[in-house]
Amino acid sequence: MTPNPVLTLDQIQTVALAGLLLFVGHGIRRLVPILSTYNIPAPVVGGLLMAAFITISRAYGWQPFTFTATLQSPLMVAFFTTIGFGASLSLLRVGGPAVLLFFVLSTLMAVVQNVIGVGAAYALGQHPLMGVLAGSVTLTGGPATGLAFAPLFESAGVPGAATLAVAAAMGGIVAGGVVGGPVATRLLRRLGRQPIVAVKPRGAQALAEQVVERQLADAPATAPVGEDVEAYGLLKGLVLILVAMWAGTWVSNWFVSLGATFPAYIGAMLVAAIIRNLDDGTKLIGVSQKTVDDLGAMALSLFLVMALMSLRLWDLVGVALPLAVMLVLQIVAIVIVAGTIVYRLMGRDYESAVMAGGFCGFMLGTTANAMANMEAIVARYGAAPKAFLVVPMVGAFFVDFTNAVIITACLNIWK
Repeated sequence: MTPNPVLTLDQIQTVALAGLLLFVGHGIRRLVPILSTYNIPAPVVGGLLMAAFITISRAYGWQPFTFTATLQSPLMVAFFTTIGFGASLSLLRVGGPAVLLFFVLSTLMAVVQNVIGVGAAYALGQHPLMGVLAGSVTLTGGPATGLAFAPLFESAGVPGAATLAVAAAMGGIVAGGVVGGPVATRLLRRLGRQPIVAVKPRGAQALAEQVVERQLADAPATAPVGEDVEAYGLLKGLVLILVAMWAGTWVSNWFVSLGATFPAYIGAMLVAAIIRNLDDGTKLIGVSQKTVDDLGAMALSLFLVMALMSLRLWDLVGVALPLAVMLVLQIVAIVIVAGTIVYRLMGRDYESAVMAGGFCGFMLGTTANAMANMEAIVARYGAAPKAFLVVPMVGAFFVDFTNAVIITACLNIWK
């Protein structure tokens, strides 16, 4: 029996606690370097710390908090809306055929991940959607996508979907950081490439955002007379996100009226992509990708902490072994595909070996994993400008669209 809570936090108190836990997560990452090494996000550290505290308290018959998650869903939708603003077709033109090919390979691998996951789930006597959850939802998508889709998977028959999603995502993030470097190094040895430089790597996630932002260069910031330029820019970015979310609600409701299952954010993400590409052609709005990314990063951080701190970690009991088997199969598949198909189709050269390492990172974890893998490689073997153009474009923006379609199709097949 669940004990009565000592304190019920309202929506403002819940967000405030999430913010405090976020900074606690940053502090723990500084104190425990291995967390940074494997790109475990600070929101995940802080949120899981609270979830662990509540789980231990529950075991002793005490529940310290209950939370009001009213703002959790809007924050989630806001983040994916900013992803939509980054889906500029001009990026495909800038990146050329290499970006398109890498995008296609990533999309096909997301399908393969779900085929592997569903097959393993059937073999292990689990709900087939558990295999999808341990497939492209959390591996290609990462923890944010996993938590966004978790309610739909829960209602489709996967108990404890949010907890399973986080466990799968964390396993993928660690694996993506571990296997990417060795895969690329093996390919480089086959090429006979020798270490030539030693450069200190930069911040992986920040680097990924900078690569894309450079391609979507903002016009010089302006503001009406008497207005602060930075404050005006932030306000415009926030209003654009809110307008896309507003219009996206109608689009999402239309999708739902068709009888299909769709995530709450899909309409807003599509509207944001339309606004971005219209603005690319007309320059009437002047969308600042840097401002949008910054606002999206804030929304994502708070959403992740809020979702994670209320996780029911005890839901993992009984499914830990099947989940571990699924993740091992997924890791083996990614290593094989990255070291053979991706490497060969992307050119069989130094750049393609670096891309193979990045592919392991974001197809198992996050774009930050991919960038960290590639940073470690180029720090020893030299610059790989094409890889640093191709991988973040696909991993940070484009694959999220096709992955959402793939996941939604799976949900509607097995719901």
